[in-house]
Amino acid sequence: MKKVLLLALSLTAAGFTAQAQTTKPAAAAAKTTGPAITFEESKYDFGSVAQGGIVDHVFKFKNTGTQPLIISNIGVSCGCTTPEYTKDPVAPGKSGTIAAHFNSAGKMGMQNKVLTIESNAAAGNTTVSLVGEVKEAGTTAAAKGADAAKKANK
Repeated sequence: MKKVLLLALSLTAAGFTAQAQTTKPAAAAAKTTGPAITFEESKYDFGSVAQGGIVDHVFKFKNTGTQPLIISNIGVSCGCTTPEYTKDPVAPGKSGTIAAHFNSAGKMGMQNKVLTIESNAAAGNTTVSLVGEVKEAGTTAAAKGADAAKKANK
């Protein structure tokens, strides 16, 4: 009797497991209804730049949804960063760009400049960011060596 009960429970558990496995891939394969924005990269590491330097980068995206994508605004975390973006609706399957310009004047140290993309995407707003370090102008090893040589010659 115990063996029959154990066998029945095992078969029931196996049935539920098999059913759960077959429904997960179907849900994952479902395409987003409405517009969807998918970036090639969401973070750009510019390394280091001398204070006062300009960093320019273009973020490329694709509308992976089923309806036209419209970017209505791009908010920035600081006035030192300015965006330029595709203003026309982006059809499903088509691509667009967001150019980010970061002016490092008056900045020092590690930076994380976030751009918030406001659009009609089904998932809502999304973000991309520029990250890197702003170093004091003229602090490269060669510049330090040249300054030391000048002081030694005086």
